Amino acid sequence: MRTNLLKHFVFTLLLIGHSITTYSAEVPPNLKEFVVVLDAGHGGKDPGNMGNGYKEKDIALSIILKIGEELEKYKNIKVVYTRKTDVFVELFERGRIANEANADLFVSVHCNSHNSQASGTETFVLGLNRNETNFEVAKKENSVIYLEDNYEVTYAGYDPNSPESTIGLTIMQEEYLDQSILLADLVQKEFTHTLKRKNRGVKQMGLIVLHQTYMPSVLVETGFLTNNEEGPYLNSSRGRDDMARAISNAILEYSKTINLDILDEVVSQKPEAGDKLYSKPAPQIYRDVVFRIQLAAGSKKVDTKPYNFKGLKNVDREKEGKLFKYYYGETSDYLEIQRLHQEAIKKGYPSSYIVAFKNEQKITVNDALKSKLN
Repeated sequence: MRTNLLKHFVFTLLLIGHSITTYSAEVPPNLKEFVVVLDAGHGGKDPGNMGNGYKEKDIALSIILKIGEELEKYKNIKVVYTRKTDVFVELFERGRIANEANADLFVSVHCNSHNSQASGTETFVLGLNRNETNFEVAKKENSVIYLEDNYEVTYAGYDPNSPESTIGLTIMQEEYLDQSILLADLVQKEFTHTLKRKNRGVKQMGLIVLHQTYMPSVLVETGFLTNNEEGPYLNSSRGRDDMARAISNAILEYSKTINLDILDEVVSQKPEAGDKLYSKPAPQIYRDVVFRIQLAAGSKKVDTKPYNFKGLKNVDREKEGKLFKYYYGETSDYLEIQRLHQEAIKKGYPSSYIVAFKNEQKITVNDALKSKLN
């Protein structure tokens, strides 16, 4: 909490004329190009899990390459890979690749394992471990750091076996949580409704590979290699094709709502019959929901004139507890609020984010998107 208040205070100083140097990862993305970083889990000396004799690293790589092949059909989508062959890539290096690419999305693909016949797909976003099961998954995925040279220095004493260590992982990704949840939800819907796979849901977990990135990020567990039916399916060409197509469709659907500037140039680029055509979508009006952009917050009361907000007009100020919060835009159309968010970013607010209200009560964007469309 103290860290968040400090961040809000610094941001308020920006509003009243001070300036600081920002990280390169915070530079507003090129809105004419949608950059997706695809990360195949494990690799090289790290095979991942070996359920039923299958290699997670090989299956994850195959799925990632198929996703990339599908996305590269769109000239305005740029695909960056953390690995395209069977090599070991350190977790911090995967994040560095994504950050240097100024990526709009980071998608990491894995396969699950368990000592039972557990089955189903689940998609993770960065967050505190809510239960013992999630913590065990985090320990398994994060333990790869022990294979890295000088991991004690690289990760500043992080201990995958300590629940306390995961708390610090969430701070840098906090502002991207809603977008990450949106993508994760789209992935799970594709798995569940299109592929009829068992849905284990969207979950929050303290994963180092997600912590290293400064953009919306998800880790997809495509199924359990240890399950006697799911393992062979994921190891098959059909299973890998299915998973890649589902994840690709979710990414494309996400890009429609997040990066509207690319839409005019990706319309009808797929000639095959039955493929999705990405014309500009109709408004998405959510009943009784109001979306706004939070630009900043702080203890100092700032006049909402455009000159204090980099030229943005119609900025509102509201007091919540001891803080003044400054909002831009007000609409029930989720696509419109995404457009306004990009406008705020281009004006110089890369750390702004979307918030949602229902019946004048603040709710998460994820909950807002579960509301009925008008």
